[in-house]
Amino acid sequence: MKISFAKPADVDKGALVVGVLEGRTLTPPAARLDERLGGALVRAMGASRFAGKKDQSLTLLAPPGVKLDRVLAVGLGKAADLDALRLQAVGGQIAAALATKGHTAVSVAVDAIDGAPLPPADMAAHLAFGARLRSYRFDKYRTALKEEDKPSLRTLAILTDGAAKARTAFAVLDKVVDGVTLTRNLVSEPANVIYPEALAKEARTLAKLGVQVEVLGEARMRKLGMNALLGVGQGSDHESQLVVMQWTGAPKGEPKGKGKAKGGKGADGPIAFVGKGVTFDTGGISIKPSAGMEDMKWDMGGAGVVIGLMKALAGRKARVNAVGVVGLVENMPSGKAQRPGDIVTSASGQTIEVLNTDAEGRLVLADALWYCRDRFKPRLMIDLATLTGAIIIALGNERAGLFSNDDELADRIAAAGDAVGELVWRLPLGEAYDKQIKSDAADMKNIGNRGAGSITAAQFLQRFVDKTPWAHLDIAGVTWSKSDKDTVPKGGTGFGVRLLDRLVADHYEVR
Repeated sequence: MKISFAKPADVDKGALVVGVLEGRTLTPPAARLDERLGGALVRAMGASRFAGKKDQSLTLLAPPGVKLDRVLAVGLGKAADLDALRLQAVGGQIAAALATKGHTAVSVAVDAIDGAPLPPADMAAHLAFGARLRSYRFDKYRTALKEEDKPSLRTLAILTDGAAKARTAFAVLDKVVDGVTLTRNLVSEPANVIYPEALAKEARTLAKLGVQVEVLGEARMRKLGMNALLGVGQGSDHESQLVVMQWTGAPKGEPKGKGKAKGGKGADGPIAFVGKGVTFDTGGISIKPSAGMEDMKWDMGGAGVVIGLMKALAGRKARVNAVGVVGLVENMPSGKAQRPGDIVTSASGQTIEVLNTDAEGRLVLADALWYCRDRFKPRLMIDLATLTGAIIIALGNERAGLFSNDDELADRIAAAGDAVGELVWRLPLGEAYDKQIKSDAADMKNIGNRGAGSITAAQFLQRFVDKTPWAHLDIAGVTWSKSDKDTVPKGGTGFGVRLLDRLVADHYEVR
């Protein structure tokens, strides 16, 4: 769908969308349209339950003498509540309502609203942002879609006095959607299409945006002692991979102490993002139940977010130095597979007793985190992983679990999540939990007791970050959605791309 911005004008074709505030209060564009329609909009509202509340909508066919095909009135709610997230939700509502109605062109009239916190340009940009997020579809393998189920909407024109400013603001948001779209595509692909080598190939496409991409194969990882990661993938016919992506966007030659991203720990290193990329997880020898195992195609969601984030940062030319590291494996049972009870030596030199081969993501991240810390000396590290089912028991599908050894970093992540609508909830770490992964045969075991499974998994990861400020996001409950939401159609969500892009923009870009 192509999105454009233009000055207000009378629309004489396709569909026109106007906003109505709570209490059936017409916005200026809605009032002008109603006059043009001879009062038809107000009459239609009076004959319906539509009151302008948020999430409400009212559709009416244009009366004779008007060349428009359809009018859609969307409920905006209270003017004071029309912040960025609310406007994004309105954009998503519009896209969902008109995507398959047969219209190829839709126009949306946006004007200043008394009491609203945003000027028209920002309102228009965020409405467009939400529309593009919600218009995502993954239909590439559906060969028998009925014509009426195929999207017809090709262009969305937003009409506003702040068209030039809106266009500039949206240009940045549009690049973020590109990153979200890539992540959604990757997690939606089946495991016969996306396996470690194939996902590494997808990451290589970021080179055209200026991202330096390096792929380490098994021979290189073996020399580096990454036996924790390699052990997970040893039962698969697909070779495990470690992908390193570097975006160098901070201006060069900045004097020390000047022009630095605010709020760091004083380190000059990059910020780093590390992702779990288990392209399919059978559980290995500790095999999962067959029911629902098809969902394990998106057990590489953390890696997908890191790749999508790097695309977003590079696409919008973020003034930051960032590193993305993703460990890519396929966890399969075979005669070569890792066994419960095996002991492996990680790249850090610490030994791990593998009691459950289905607790594999932390083994992948252990070596990826240590490699990232040791090679790049980052100022902070954030890892993302569909790590535990326990986090879904704790938080459902509404929030990601957040763990951190740094309060400032944790607070900033939570604030960024609130700002973009990707919510997190911080859970504790502590010595009592750490004792649960103590092993009698090695330095640690890869599972704790039955309780606090997400916490003991995070405690395991913390052993591989040393003193680096670090946060872990367990995104098992938010990577895939079984229902449509305002800006997220059901399926792969891309959760994390917007959150981390906002974190970078707010705190770590050079000013």
